[in-house]
Amino acid sequence: MATELLQARRVLEAAALLLALQAASVFAQSPKTPVTDADVARAARNHPVITDKEIDAARRKHRMPTDEELARVPVPSAPRIDALPQPQTQGKIDLGAIAGGFDAMGSPDPAKAGIPVGPTLLVFVSFSMPEPALERLVDQAARTGATLVLRGLVEDSMQKTVARVQRVIGQRKVGFQIDPQAFDRFAIAATPSFVLIKDRSVPTPCSAGACFSADSFALAAGDVSIDYALRFIQRTAPKYSREAQVFLAKMKGG
Repeated sequence: MATELLQARRVLEAAALLLALQAASVFAQSPKTPVTDADVARAARNHPVITDKEIDAARRKHRMPTDEELARVPVPSAPRIDALPQPQTQGKIDLGAIAGGFDAMGSPDPAKAGIPVGPTLLVFVSFSMPEPALERLVDQAARTGATLVLRGLVEDSMQKTVARVQRVIGQRKVGFQIDPQAFDRFAIAATPSFVLIKDRSVPTPCSAGACFSADSFALAAGDVSIDYALRFIQRTAPKYSREAQVFLAKMKGG
């Protein structure tokens, strides 16, 4: 440490002397102002030299800690990850319900045939749809009680699918199912598609697991909202007008 300070002092002294000589050279270039010994002395006084006393004082004021002092410094402990604030937990999604799809449709109970349970509205969607369109359908499904249907898993991963569904749904209460057979059951060729199933309709076994008769449901497809699809069904298939009105009334809060 002392050696470094001594070298620094010598550098500063050399720099001060160089500045003094440069100043003397400037005066020497002017024939009207010759450089005298007094000028050199004055220049040297304007660039004071660091003394040994000043170096010692600086070393005492900014001394390095000893090994004993360093040993007494407490070592910071590793941060506790479990003690960090946790994000608010959203409602959990039933993995079994998602994985099961519409298993109940695959084996209808004949004893329950004819029991009025109300019409059913299925909205077939995919994560390849534009985000605003998907968000709109999720919001309307929460208001009408419609069920959103996916063809399959995201990257063949149940965890990724559930995470994606959770991010889309948020805190809203929306029925969300994975049922690839349903796409075949109703011949879904594009998303979004809307299937309105009449009240008292009972599926029967078929190659797609369970199928509904052609006169028990109405189908609409296109990048539209749920209310637009329902009104389209009312115009083009009047016999489903009552079922469509059930969901339109829910959307209006009726």
